[in-house]
Amino acid sequence: MTKRILIVEDEPNIIESLSFLLDRAGYLVESEQDGAEAMARIDTFQPDLVILDVMLPNRSGFDILRDIDGLDTGPKVLMLTAKGQARDRQTAEEIGVTRFMTKPFSNSEIVLAVQEMLS
Repeated sequence: MTKRILIVEDEPNIIESLSFLLDRAGYLVESEQDGAEAMARIDTFQPDLVILDVMLPNRSGFDILRDIDGLDTGPKVLMLTAKGQARDRQTAEEIGVTRFMTKPFSNSEIVLAVQEMLS
């Protein structure tokens, strides 16, 4: 069965490049740009993995991560952020993030991380 990935990111160029990379790697990919709409998309798409930005319009990635952590069978979460402060990483880990990466990242690094998380 093809694994599903939801990209929750507000930068269209990042969505486009990640979608292209992950589609070529054999995943079914959808995206959401608005933090307030992310949980509704998670409910309908039921992804195996959410790639989640921290800074989003209308709702933070940390808030969405808390909601995902509260689900009985929620997806794994790869959090991406331009903010690499230890405080952000610690907050994400306390909430329940599966993996945390800072921007910029290499294409091979992100694909490898996704493959490891979904294997």
